[in-house]
Amino acid sequence: MSPAAGVKEPLLPGSSKSAPAKPPSVSGAVFNVSTSIIGAGIMSIPATIKVLGVVPAFVMIVVIAWLADISVEFLMRYTHAGDTTTYAGVMRESFGRVGSILVQICVMITNLGCLIIYLIIIGDVLSGNHPEGSVHLGVLQQWFGIHWWNTRAFALLLTLIFVLLPLVVFKRVESLRYSSAISVFLAVVFVGISSVMAIMALLEGKTNSPRMVPELDNKAAFFDLFTAVPVIVTAFTFHFNVHPIGFEMDKPSDMISAVRVSMVLCAAIYFTIGLFGYLLFGDSIMADILVNFDQNSGSTIGSLLNDIVRLSYALHLMLVFPLLNFSLRANIDEFLFPNKTLLAKDNTRFWSLTLVILAFCYLAAIAIPNIWYFFQFMGSTSAVSLAFIFPGAIALRDAWGISTARDRILAAVMIVLAVVTSTIAISSNIYSLITGNQS
Repeated sequence: MSPAAGVKEPLLPGSSKSAPAKPPSVSGAVFNVSTSIIGAGIMSIPATIKVLGVVPAFVMIVVIAWLADISVEFLMRYTHAGDTTTYAGVMRESFGRVGSILVQICVMITNLGCLIIYLIIIGDVLSGNHPEGSVHLGVLQQWFGIHWWNTRAFALLLTLIFVLLPLVVFKRVESLRYSSAISVFLAVVFVGISSVMAIMALLEGKTNSPRMVPELDNKAAFFDLFTAVPVIVTAFTFHFNVHPIGFEMDKPSDMISAVRVSMVLCAAIYFTIGLFGYLLFGDSIMADILVNFDQNSGSTIGSLLNDIVRLSYALHLMLVFPLLNFSLRANIDEFLFPNKTLLAKDNTRFWSLTLVILAFCYLAAIAIPNIWYFFQFMGSTSAVSLAFIFPGAIALRDAWGISTARDRILAAVMIVLAVVTSTIAISSNIYSLITGNQS
């Protein structure tokens, strides 16, 4: 199903004629949901711990995971009460055509932003970054020296042509099931090795003392706390995949169970990499922690582990990239060409959208070297809308008369918290850009 479509149709148009498959198990749904959640968000979690401190960051991760679970329960319950099977469809039933369009736009912004972030991180790993005058070399530059062919622009172009393009031209999601399994394994490798390195450094007394609470030495530092919240919100935004996964299952309760298990699993992974990453690098932690792994560990084994950590997650993102590209392409096509033939049957439209999306993501990744601001923008706008504002609004609208008093209270709290933190975050970012005090 298209995650933003308002009608009953497969995620990739044209796949509905396939023989009905056996409904996936709860464990299979946990795998799919966790894969949807764990993407580039894990890279910026350590930077949020630097801003928030260990204790507030842990509390914030738990609270946002809990609210995300509630919002998914709202979405599934109201969708099953109506006649649709999609996110935009339930918004249409509650708010008309305007609601459906808002969901489609937010899905497009969020997914496009994530694809750009993926390319930025891949570029950091392969060709390094130069934030605020410091030099962080990429793996290719460390191995072969600095040459024209391993510059950021050229390395990303080769990755796009020889790795990503062959993956995004598949017209069925099922074709990517093996690459998705590999991507999850690579993410586990990244977290595992990072944790081992931090524990070894801790035993050797080489770790930095983590900041347990934030340093509020001035008013700007206080408002900086709110800029970290959207980063965590973005890391838990997977709502555009709730319907495609949930409506493959026999019972709505199975999807709710799968989401809850995934929330616990992903929250644990996020906090683990955040804490151990901060222990390793302290206040020198970058917005993209992979950039920090270019540091010389003082041993051949340590340097090898650094390279494995970076390459494993870069490869993970390359394999996750086509999954978000599928839903993004379907949403753009439905938004721009609602009355055209099925996308899978129109090769000209399919290839045109595919190449335009890749070209735009490539140019944006070259122009925007810092993912922290991208996460803040998405978390403050489209991601927070998909994760909290829209589900809360659906529960308050209560088109089917099934909301309880508890539902309405939770929905109101969810919307107020989302709007207040997003407004402060956006204002703080604008203030930082104007005054030049970017963190």
